[in-house]
Amino acid sequence: MAEPILHVAIVEDDEEIRQTLALILNGTPGYYCRHTFPEAESAVRDLPELLPRVVLMDIELPGMNGIEAVARLKPLLPATDFLMLTVRQDDEAVFQSICAGASGYLLKDTAPLDLLRSIREVSEGGAPMSAQIARKVIQSFHRSQASPLSERETEILRMLSEGLNHRSVASALFLSPHTVKTHIKNIYEKLHVHSRAEAVKKALKDKLI
Repeated sequence: MAEPILHVAIVEDDEEIRQTLALILNGTPGYYCRHTFPEAESAVRDLPELLPRVVLMDIELPGMNGIEAVARLKPLLPATDFLMLTVRQDDEAVFQSICAGASGYLLKDTAPLDLLRSIREVSEGGAPMSAQIARKVIQSFHRSQASPLSERETEILRMLSEGLNHRSVASALFLSPHTVKTHIKNIYEKLHVHSRAEAVKKALKDKLI
């Protein structure tokens, strides 16, 4: 029995990438792409009426980002699977995407054949992820079983262990110095320590970072 033809929509601001993806889909039996969007706002407006089976969603978009777009669209399109296709590999992007309602997460260097397989897989109930992303998810799961720290606190503590001060951490993470200080205070309380050196030592000993 032939596999069902999958209606795929694309949200991608890079015109060359957007057109290439559409060509791959429309040139492969079992897939078609009639609708592409250069930014999230028009996708959020139009996709609920178009009812695609799968949406390939970039994250870094002009205006609204792809994660917010998924969070808005998923309640309106419960039968649609959202597959992130991005250059972002950081933990925060991965887990925010999953929390927003994405069913899979691929990097843009994914080979065309693997991309097609992933689209089919997600439409059949799977959760495809690039190998690097799957490893991050597993590592985070392992950390969460033993670590009292949040993902953000772990990230900040890791940066402190590399010698950055709180202002440098704030700049790197686009946070205010006050917010970083609050996170550091919470880290100290959770680890029952009183200094950065003690926090880093305990985190390394307990394999929290």
